[in-house]
Amino acid sequence: MIRTLGELKASGYTSKSIKNELRDNLIQHIQKGTTPFEGVYGFEHSVIPELERAILSRHNINLLGLRGQAKTRLARLMVNLLDEYIPYVEGSEINDDPLNPLSRFAIELIKEKGDDTPIAWLHRNDRFTEKLATPDVTVADLIGDVDPIKAANLKLSYADDRVIHYGMIPRSNRCIFVINEIPDLQARIQVALFNILQEGDIQIRGFKLRLALDIQFVFTANPEDYTNRGSIITPLKDRIGSQILTHYPESIEIARKISSQEAKISDNQSQLVYVPDVAYQLLEQINFEARESEYVDIKSGVSARMSISMLECLVSTAERRALLNKEEKTTVRLSDFMGIIPAITGKVELVYEGEQEGGAFVAEQLIKSAVKTMLPGYFPRIEKLSKKTEATPYDELMADIISEGGIVVYDDCSDAEYAENLTSLKALNNLIETYQAESLEADKHFLMELILWGLAEHQKIGKERLQNGFDFGDLF
Repeated sequence: MIRTLGELKASGYTSKSIKNELRDNLIQHIQKGTTPFEGVYGFEHSVIPELERAILSRHNINLLGLRGQAKTRLARLMVNLLDEYIPYVEGSEINDDPLNPLSRFAIELIKEKGDDTPIAWLHRNDRFTEKLATPDVTVADLIGDVDPIKAANLKLSYADDRVIHYGMIPRSNRCIFVINEIPDLQARIQVALFNILQEGDIQIRGFKLRLALDIQFVFTANPEDYTNRGSIITPLKDRIGSQILTHYPESIEIARKISSQEAKISDNQSQLVYVPDVAYQLLEQINFEARESEYVDIKSGVSARMSISMLECLVSTAERRALLNKEEKTTVRLSDFMGIIPAITGKVELVYEGEQEGGAFVAEQLIKSAVKTMLPGYFPRIEKLSKKTEATPYDELMADIISEGGIVVYDDCSDAEYAENLTSLKALNNLIETYQAESLEADKHFLMELILWGLAEHQKIGKERLQNGFDFGDLF
């Protein structure tokens, strides 16, 4: 390992700016057909190509999108495009390049020790700085300030630039610096970024330091912030090279892949709880319904974190039931979706009508809407209006439910009791064998419950919420 400036020079090492470093390593990925943005789905033909073009252009970047659209994750994954290690002058506060020192400390040290100047190495994981923009952020936090304690200890005049305590941005020299939610930063603080972005100099308490800081800036912002909490001032936007729009997953398959990857489900939970394929589909459909709901504030967006939290709650609901019944294995039921309501109410911003109805009501409506949307993908469509003389595939089942006096599905009943209740309706079994005979056996009971819910949401049978379950019976 190289430890001195002389050894570094002898090795043939050449300095490279961080933007060129990112660019060169991205070129290698493109040529090999690999991606540094592993684990980000749905952006392959939209956001990622734009991000790659911005990196190739050596631009500072603004990622603009609603919450939960992987903006911060994209910024963090840019670390994969950095060299594994870079050298810096040991003891430097701003990661001085040994071949191009900036700070007075590094310049004087190299002048004093020459080729014996000690060199340290910075790993790429340590070259990422993230700051959440909040109204209380100050220029001193970001740029720096005069440190009176340092002045006293070193017996220096306040006119000496060695009394400066550098802020987060100078200390992120040769690093990726991310400011999340940039519109929340006060306008006067945004002004302080002008010269750093364009001219490369900083001003601290009257000191004008010509520090050609080498930083890759990445900003993130929510379009809603432009009108509600603040805005990116125009001169700052003008200095940001590329603005890239992010978006939500465009299909249930992509959304499901994201949720499965991000949900914190332990191995024990996975072994105990089986989640049917249709349950996964229904879970993601709830997010899509929320983005179209009249009760939900569309401008605020519906984060992908909602489906992640819903999946975790869904599995935990089934897990709790299995523990109560001392079962070693269980399957998610549609009635378990009542357990995901807390994950919905905390994630959606409601408009006035939604606030009047209440978060729990809106959450239940989203589940019901998702059931209605999903049902025709598995069984014949239930028509809103039909002539009494026209037969439908559901007539026998509706007659059975009425003649049997209804069917109750209890929240915490055992799997055996749950299966017995559903299979007691012969017409329900017939529908499964007719339209979903090839489905996995483990999925069939969920599909049976889907039929009951679908009929109820189309006003063909009644569905009453009991204290501990659902009663499906005569509509009247």
